[in-house]
Amino acid sequence: MAPKRKPANDSAAAPTRVTRRSARLTNAAVAQPAADPKPPKKKVKIAAKGEGKTQSPNGSKTIIIEHCKQCNSFKTRAFQVKEGLQKSVTAVNVLVNPEKPRTGCFEIREEGGEVFVSLLDMKRPFPPLKELDMEKLISEIVDKIR
Repeated sequence: MAPKRKPANDSAAAPTRVTRRSARLTNAAVAQPAADPKPPKKKVKIAAKGEGKTQSPNGSKTIIIEHCKQCNSFKTRAFQVKEGLQKSVTAVNVLVNPEKPRTGCFEIREEGGEVFVSLLDMKRPFPPLKELDMEKLISEIVDKIR
């Protein structure tokens, strides 16, 4: 036969169990709170290269290529356009992703002006990007720049 239960009022006389957690709680209650906690420092945002300039001092135009970092096909096409523009037009400044790029985006534009190509919100496998004839696109941009 099982032993009988003791009445509930005897629980106050029973010793309390000491655990690692209870030791930490008592130490935290005794510790003094910090008098003047310093607010966290804010990060200073550094301006992008060439920001706010339509033309550089020597008269060259600035072309911005914004490409998504989701897939390597964006990157290869962006650098292909950059190299093609720099080879064909000597007085051009080409920036690739001066700011954080948008997702599924491939855009070529003149800073503060005309947009040459704008493919936005593309989903995989990026058919509009893969259908572009890059040589033809580069030659059209060069004609518009000159």
